[in-house]
Order: sequence, then structure tokens, then C-alpha cells
Amino acid sequence: MPARAPIVVVGSGIAGLCTALAAAPRPVVLLSRKARGTDSASVLAQGGIAAAIGPGDSIESHVADTLAAGCGLNDVSRVRMLAAAAPAAIEWLQAQGVAFDHAEGTLKLGREGGHRFARIVHAGGDASGERISAALSAAVAVAAHVEWRSDVDVDALLMQGNRISGVRINAGGHAESIASPAVVLATGGIGALFARTTNPEAAEGSGLALAIAAGAEVRDLEFVQFHPTALDLDSHSLPLVTEALRGAGARLLDPDGKPIMEGLHALADLAPRDVVARRVWQVRKEQGAVMLDARNLDIDWPRAFPTVLATCLRHGLDPRRMAIPVTAAAHFHMGGIRTDGDGRSSIGGLYAVGEVACNGLHGANRLASNSLLECVVTGRRLGTHLGACMDSEAIEGRTQAMAIGSGLDAAELSLLGDTLWRTAGPLRSGAGLAEGLRRLESLLAPGWQARLACQLLLAASKRAHSIGAHWREDAENAVSVAAPIAA
Repeated sequence: MPARAPIVVVGSGIAGLCTALAAAPRPVVLLSRKARGTDSASVLAQGGIAAAIGPGDSIESHVADTLAAGCGLNDVSRVRMLAAAAPAAIEWLQAQGVAFDHAEGTLKLGREGGHRFARIVHAGGDASGERISAALSAAVAVAAHVEWRSDVDVDALLMQGNRISGVRINAGGHAESIASPAVVLATGGIGALFARTTNPEAAEGSGLALAIAAGAEVRDLEFVQFHPTALDLDSHSLPLVTEALRGAGARLLDPDGKPIMEGLHALADLAPRDVVARRVWQVRKEQGAVMLDARNLDIDWPRAFPTVLATCLRHGLDPRRMAIPVTAAAHFHMGGIRTDGDGRSSIGGLYAVGEVACNGLHGANRLASNSLLECVVTGRRLGTHLGACMDSEAIEGRTQAMAIGSGLDAAELSLLGDTLWRTAGPLRSGAGLAEGLRRLESLLAPGWQARLACQLLLAASKRAHSIGAHWREDAENAVSVAAPIAA
């Protein structure tokens, strides 16, 4: 293998793009399923990026809010690193051409669930993910050290001995191997395994499954965050209704117009996502619907929330004149490939960054708008490390392809999604998780998605108590979803 062999980055969401850019001048081969990463969850992100830069705010406050949302299961040192790096991350993104929203010459800051201060930096109102992705994609497209290959599926990790030696890809029906001493998985989450999700259809956990097939350690697979406000449509992949709307004053109501969060949490509608999602799930199940009422907001809708407005209007709903139906939906996976603070997995030469990685930042539940921040901070950190390291010598030995295996067909995926939604959703029980495992047994042989889903169910079965996004109704420490909870 030649000196300074290329790094392979799999995935072109914000985490993959930042990793690729920061690795300069080392050559990078960036692989994505679609052109310019248009199938990434990053593009769909609405809220923005959390950074303690406003009046009265502090890095310590950002740390405290992150730890509170994560129920103390976070790695404190990594949380501090993330919060401390946030202001510089905003400056770096601006240098890459991201035009964040301003008011009177200063960055405009919003507030979201779990945050005690307005600290969410956004771009294009609720189009933050799209704007950031576009700017970074443009930077990567002209970066001399990056070869960006689209319409590519990675179906196996290549190994020599006990370390990574490259990837096997399928491009236009043709198999090809790419040799590399360093492979970065930036493939996103697993939300699309569930019947209802805010993630793109491709977010089935292929990167996580690849790592497992290669023998990498994983952690915290049971922790799945459900966003409380997806647009309630008869569909699998649901449009997100940004939390920033509640930050601006919108309220969650039952069908009779009564606020559903009143008296249940000191932060009410802006309580941490796991709390709000469970309540939305409960009310919708018991009363048939939950509505988000933003009719009385004094805002410039086309400027502040253009994505939400356009999406609602496209489905015959006008949020300026009517309350809109919302539902909880699978949104973010706190678990994933076990990594250290620099993105290293348990396998030599294999790295992970972004949602597919689990480095302890989020604990049992992610704080809103820390995800894009994580992508930028950890992506740049990993890229810089790989760009400087010299692990480029060839590894002797026969190459072995650790393949992901075949997938499920559409009907099987539908069965899997319904099963996970019913048994591993916002409210879980030991009996339900056992039922889920039984229902998926017949799908294990046909598809890697079922094997991955079973690992999630097994992890949830082993954690018998309720904490964060993992809520066991049958746990000794479980309380009513509707019981008052302190901030």
C-alpha cells in the first residue's frame, strides 16, 4: 500500500463532510449513496447547532443541560469538550460559507427542549441542516484532496488479520475493492427500521451492521430518541416539525384543546425530548390525536419557519390558521459503535463519527441541537487526527471481506418496522420486547436489518430499569408518564 494511502469516509452527511475536509492534505475517498449526500439525515435537520454564546449563558450551563438530558450516563469529559468547542465550531462553519441567521448584527439564537438558555444558532430559519450541508458539500467538491464518489453502496469491510484494510463497494452493479488503512463510518442512524421516523428511508443502520459484522464493539443500542413532533401522516418517513416552534411559544394540546404538558415538568412543552415524546405517545394512544398549536405566534412564518410552513401547506395544513397533528417518531440513536474521544473503534483502522458512533456524549438521551454540533466537532477532530497520522503501511496477510449480508424485502421491512414500533417505542416492557424478538425470528436468516433490530431488542431487554429514552413500564423505578417530574 503506498505511503499516504487514502482515507475512506463512508457517508456524506455533516459528520462525513467535516471529516473529509479536516483530513487535508491527506487523500480522501468519500463514498455516498446519492449525489452530494442528499439522502443524509443532516439535510433534514431543522433546529440548528447549540453553542453557549448568548448573554448570561456559559459553557458550564451547556454542559449541565447536556448531562441532565442524558440522565448522567454521559462521559463528562467528552461533554465538556463538545460544549467548549461549540463557539469555535460556529466560527469555522461561517468561514466555510454558512450564513447563519442574524438579528441587528448579531447571531440570532433560538431555544429548544432541555435548554435553559436561547443558544441554538440556525440558518435559513428552520433549514439549518440543508444550509450547512450545502456549504460543506460545496467546499468538499472543490477540495483537491477529496475524491467524492456517489451512487455507491458499501457491502463489506475488508480486513487483513485483526485490522481494517479497506472496503468493498457496489457501484452500478459492479463490485470493487478500495484499499485503505483507515475507514471512517459516518453512515447515520437506525431510525428507518421503525414504522414511523423522521429519518430518511436509507437510515437503516447499514454502517452499524457493517461494524458488527467485522466484530467491532457496540454500546447503548437500547437508547433510541423519539422526537415528539413529527407531522402525523399515514407514512413511514415523516416530516419533522422543529422543536424551535415550541421554543417560540407553540403548545401541545389534546383533542379537547387542553395543554398536555401542563404541570408535568418545570419546562412544560420544552421538557427533554424523552419526557415530551412519551406524553405525546400516551395522549395520542388514549385520545386519538395530539395537536401542535402555533396559531398565536407573532412571527414571520416564511422567514422563521419556511420548511415547516411549506411542508404543512403541501399536505393541506396551514399552521398559521389551524393546529397541526403531530406524533412521536424515531429520530436519533444514542447508541452505536463504541469509540473513544478520537473516533477509534475496537478494531484497528476502523473509525466512526456522528450518529453511528457512541462515544458517551449523549448518555441516555440527546440534548436538542447537540447532534449537528457533534458532527462538526468530532468530524473535524477525527479528520485532523487521520490527516496527521502515518498508519499507511501495508498489512501483510490475506484480505477477508466481512460482509453485511443480504437485506429484507419491502414486506419484511414493513413487518420489522411495525414490530419495533410496538415493542421498542417510547414505552416498553419486558413482555413486549420478548414478543418483538419472537416475531423477528423468522426474518433473521433473510436480512441483516432483522439481526440488527434483534440486537437492539436484546439490549433493551437487559436494561431492566427506566432511564432517559429507555422507558420500561414494568420497571421498579417506573412512574406514570403523566406524573409530575421536576426539572
